[in-house]
Amino acid sequence: MAFTAPEDAELLRQFREPATREAAYTTLIRKYQERLYWHVRRMVVSHDDANDVLQNVFIRVWNALENFKEESQLYTWLYRIATNECLTFLEQQKKRSSVSFDDVQSGLENRVRAETGFDANKLEWKLQLAIQQLPEKQRIVFTLRYYDEMPYEEMSRVLETSEGALKASYHHAAKKIEDYIRNH
Repeated sequence: MAFTAPEDAELLRQFREPATREAAYTTLIRKYQERLYWHVRRMVVSHDDANDVLQNVFIRVWNALENFKEESQLYTWLYRIATNECLTFLEQQKKRSSVSFDDVQSGLENRVRAETGFDANKLEWKLQLAIQQLPEKQRIVFTLRYYDEMPYEEMSRVLETSEGALKASYHHAAKKIEDYIRNH
């Protein structure tokens, strides 16, 4: 049973035809690039890192799209690839610097503070700092739900975990963020 939206199904059909493959891929990038960029950016923080990760995402998509089985929506599949690329990137950063994940999180927090226009007194910046304090899984769940407004059912497919676990992670993340904002 295919879950892919009709316009995505047409893009996939065009991608599978050698004559229209590159045009279909370009259309797919245009359609999803901004949403995926912001998903990646919220996880890795830096604009340059987000661009690097996104480039890797689209390379993986190019290499795997022909075999996409349409058992989920195309954007679910794309978000799964993007999320996995982010996790790989963060893990590589941790290994390269041979520091703990907590130190990587501190580095992400420092990157938020270094962003142009940063003002720790503004709520949106406090929110960003609070998000960087969350454990990795809670940060991903919170980002997908809060910013991308992804339903738990869809998130369950992206992250390959139960809806109940996702709801609990989101609840804990929201509570930690609330506490952080109140106390900072």
